[in-house]
Formats: sequence, structure tokens, C-alpha cells
Amino acid sequence: MPTVIRVGAKPDAVTAFGIYFDGETAIPNDVVLTIDEARSALRIHVGAKTVIWPLADIRRVPDQADRSRQLLRLAGDPVARLFTEDQLVTVRCPNLGRRVPTLRTGRLMSWAAGAVASVAIITTVLVPVMANQLADVMPARGEKALGDATFQQIRSVLAPSGADELRLCESPQGVRALSKIRTRLEGAMEQSHELTVAVLDHGMVNAFALPGGYVVFFRGLIEAAESPEELASVFAHEIGHVDQRHVTRHVLRSAGTIGVLGLLFGDFAGGALILFLTERLIRAQYSQAAETEADEFSIELLPKAGVSPEAQARMFERFRAMAGEADGLLAHFLTHPRLSERIDMARNAVPEGFEGTPLLTDAEWQELKRICR
Repeated sequence: MPTVIRVGAKPDAVTAFGIYFDGETAIPNDVVLTIDEARSALRIHVGAKTVIWPLADIRRVPDQADRSRQLLRLAGDPVARLFTEDQLVTVRCPNLGRRVPTLRTGRLMSWAAGAVASVAIITTVLVPVMANQLADVMPARGEKALGDATFQQIRSVLAPSGADELRLCESPQGVRALSKIRTRLEGAMEQSHELTVAVLDHGMVNAFALPGGYVVFFRGLIEAAESPEELASVFAHEIGHVDQRHVTRHVLRSAGTIGVLGLLFGDFAGGALILFLTERLIRAQYSQAAETEADEFSIELLPKAGVSPEAQARMFERFRAMAGEADGLLAHFLTHPRLSERIDMARNAVPEGFEGTPLLTDAEWQELKRICR
């Protein structure tokens, strides 16, 4: 029988005193206890309220701190507790020592299945929809602040032992060479973006974008590229993700999913959240539609910047040859659509009779290769 609460009930003759926990708050309530003989019930007077417990439904719960104490519960209420030292109450309870009926396994499994389905709907439907809506209305200043914070977290997570942050590669000659590529690409864009370009001293063959216009390269990618044009093709692809705001949606969706799981399974607000989010960002696997949009953006931008889309096809072929080391950027670019289809799309986008304009001199390219020295 469920707990019944009356308001404004007056205590009858005092039978005993106790401490009552309603199960909704952690506040102990000093209460007056009386016996309702007509209803065979215990009346728990909580301030102006009266809680009715049928005597036949009251059970004893062992107190782990002091087993001599009378800690009571109601068979139909799994959370509320009553503590009293007065035996005048417990002697009226005929079923004090009986076990409380437990939930049937079938019902418990049904509840569990429902809970799993609810979580799946939240993380696969509601969170993506909310992330997309939030990304569309997020102001540029907020997006930049999100990118700044995330970039610092990534540098901290990937820092070698004994270092606070992963080192930025800032050789002046290398930075100038990379800036020339950036300037060429930005000059060919119809809509400008305030880009923040950085190179991190890490051997992973990878590049990724962050909210707020970040495009980040790892040293390993620059070392793997065989020409400035190949590097520019990756650069253009990541700018495509920035232009379409894929990365902002990706960050918000990942953070929202982690938040939901954290509420269910534990604290994801600390190191676990940062590690998981970092992994999701540097190995970003966007949807097939997002990857196609970024590819289309890059192969349209490259010819306008004097670079043949053939460079992107060659870079993709290099990633495919590296498939035995499916890590970093390779894992990123091997997502749907199929890499062979993306190579064909890049080659088919080369304008007839197109002749590109070199991005860098050989000396500048070598300086860019040594940007982390």
C-alpha cells in the first residue's frame, strides 16, 4: 500500500517519538508517532503533515551502524525510513520481520530495456538535433572561446611526460612558408574566415579542425606530405569543415553525449571527459554527408588558389597506401564515403588543361618541413 499524506492532521495521544526520512531529501525530521487503532496504522506527524503507514506493511531494516536500533520502512516504499527507539511501536507491527517483496525479474528487465532505449533516443536523436540548433545560433565569440579552451586541453592531454603542454612548432621560416599557403587559400575563398593555424610537435599523421576557425596540423602530417600542394589539399579540406561548421556541431554533439552518459554512469566532468573528447576531435569521423561537403569545398577551392585537385587525389592515395597504420589522419580520411570514390572525385574535378602555380619554392618547402626544429 503506498504512503498516504494528509495535511493539517492533529496528533492523537503521543505514543512515541522518532526521526523520519522521506526519501526525497536528506533532511532528518523529528516526528511524533501515534497509533490509529481504528485503521491499524501508524501515524507519523511531520510538521503539519501526517504520513500513514499500515502496521501490517511495516518492516524492520537492520541498521548497519547499530543493529539494536529500530530502523523501519514501508513495504511499498523503498526509500522512506523511520528511526525510533520506542518498542511500543514495533510490538504493534505483526509482519516486522517478513521480507519485503522484490520486483519480478521480467518487470525489472522491461524497465531496464526501456531505460536503454531512452538513452539511445537521447544520444542518437535528441542530442544531435539540439547540437545542430545550438551550433546555428552560437555567436562567433562563444565559438572562438570554445575552440581556445579545447585547443589548450588537447595540448595538455597529448603533452609528453614532464611537460605541461605539447609544444607548438614556430620556426619563423616554417611559419612564413605555411602562411604563404594559407594566404593563397584564403585569397581564393568567397567568404573569409578568421582562421587560427597551428602546428603541434607530434608524430601522428593528422590534421583536424576546432570550433572558432582552428586548423591544426601535427608534425607527422607535414613530414608525410611530399609537396606543398598535397599539404594544401588537406588544409583546404579542414577549412571546408570550418566553413560548414561541422566541427562545432561535432564538439557539441560529443560533449552532449558524454554529459548524458556521465549522469548515468559516473563523473565525466574531469579527466575522463577531456580524454574522450580529445580522442573524438583529433580522430574526428564526420558523417558521409559532412565528408563529402568538405571534399567538394576543397576541390572547388584548390583550382581557384592555383592548385590542382590532383594533389588531393595523390594525398588520398598515400593515405590508402598507409592503411596498415590506420591511425590519426588515416582513420579520419578512411571514413565514408569510400576513399577510392574520393580519389576519383578529386581527379575528375581537375579542370581541362589546368596548370597550377607553385605554392612554395623548394627552399621554402624544406623550411616548412623543419617547422618544428
